[in-house]
Amino acid sequence: MSRVFLSIGSNLGDRLSNIQQAVATLSMSDKIKIVKTSSFYETEPWGNKNQEWFINAALAIDTDYSPQELLQYCQNIEVQLGRIRKENEKWSQRAIDIDILMYDDLVISSKNLIVPHPFMHLRAFVLVPMLEVKSDLVHPVFKKTISELYDELSNPEDVYLYGTVLPR
Repeated sequence: MSRVFLSIGSNLGDRLSNIQQAVATLSMSDKIKIVKTSSFYETEPWGNKNQEWFINAALAIDTDYSPQELLQYCQNIEVQLGRIRKENEKWSQRAIDIDILMYDDLVISSKNLIVPHPFMHLRAFVLVPMLEVKSDLVHPVFKKTISELYDELSNPEDVYLYGTVLPR
């Protein structure tokens, strides 16, 4: 089995329920074992600020899926939960988004999958939940831990534990 780290987010509809359904659906596969799940975080949008805030979480899983099979499985869950992909809209609102952050210590660059995720080191909404899941995980390209990558963020977006009062 391979150890994989995922980021899950939602900013449309019942955001919390969307994430819970995605995690439940992931766990239904006999090829996936969920090892650890972070708390839920309410997070400022990244890239396109003119949209609703997200709820995000991170997961560690063990899987027998290949990277491409896992990508396909995650994308199928996204469609099942109402994700509509639009080619010309990057960083737009979505009912659910499941990203493969890291897959073992592999470095993959294909047409439809880049691992480690190419923006994970720039996003507080990814790194904060990952601090809970595995703060000492070493990024295979940058050779730095999640904690070190978080400490190096120059302008992190706002990330709050879900359920706390937001200072907006």
